[in-house]
Amino acid sequence: MTDIAVWLAWFGAIAWPALLGIGLWRGLKAGRGPSWMLWSAIAFITLVWALGIRAFLWEPATLEVRRVEVTSRGWSGLPVRIGVISDTHTDGPHVGIARLESIIARMNAERPDIVVLLGDFVAGHEGASDRSADERREIGEGLAAFGKLQAPLGVWSVLGNHDWWYDGAAVESGLVSSGVQVMENSRARIPREGGAFWIGGLADYESRRAQPSYTSTLSGVPDNEPVIVLSHWPDPFAAAPARVALTLAGHSHCGQVNLPIVGRLVHVSPGSERWPCGLYEDRGGWLYVSGGLGTSILPVRFGQPPEIAVLTLRGF
Repeated sequence: MTDIAVWLAWFGAIAWPALLGIGLWRGLKAGRGPSWMLWSAIAFITLVWALGIRAFLWEPATLEVRRVEVTSRGWSGLPVRIGVISDTHTDGPHVGIARLESIIARMNAERPDIVVLLGDFVAGHEGASDRSADERREIGEGLAAFGKLQAPLGVWSVLGNHDWWYDGAAVESGLVSSGVQVMENSRARIPREGGAFWIGGLADYESRRAQPSYTSTLSGVPDNEPVIVLSHWPDPFAAAPARVALTLAGHSHCGQVNLPIVGRLVHVSPGSERWPCGLYEDRGGWLYVSGGLGTSILPVRFGQPPEIAVLTLRGF
């Protein structure tokens, strides 16, 4: 369905200028021009055409690198630069292997200390057994591409709902084979000269193994050492303990469409409505919600371009 929408958008991008040019040429050749009513109709259709080009073809293919500063009471030691990539949906429209590899190269150029991947590596709702061999191969190649990420403190990940709808175990295996460490209500201590810290990853709501739990994720983490928590959904942040220096989430796509005055039309979860996009301080804790790279349901973005982010986390 999404591929059909993109093809229709390309057809419209070419067809309307062609039809307009032919119509005007035939009218002028016959010695008559458009009436004011026809000019009004042409202007309206051209406006809709231009907005469609932006939403379906141009903006989803752009990329913003967001650089964000976070000062958290829960952080100690030297600052850390965190590269954030989310919602790649590599087998869907507008991403693909070549684009993903160029985005990975762009992230490497930012020289982050650590990179986190926030889930939804797969597009669509179908399981692996319902996909073609070509689709499964593209998904595998997309997971393998993350092996090119470079970060001295490693590449860490959680899975998202689309990954579990496809085959969570297969996605996890593909990431691990690429050198990405996948977390599910688990944690790891990261030693460094500037002060050790912990990274934890929450389970996804669609996981076949667990539900997201800060309590389980932070089990065994000393109170005096700072911790960063990864989540695919922003919703679990409602239960984040004050000791967590920063929670990182995706899933929302920033609504994909953000219209002037009207705002975002779609909220995919209560947490995405409360914290749709960007940096939030809530109850003394910090949350950053990535707008991600891919699209879902419709292959469209308007006012919310794809993004990667580099967050600099420091203490007071």
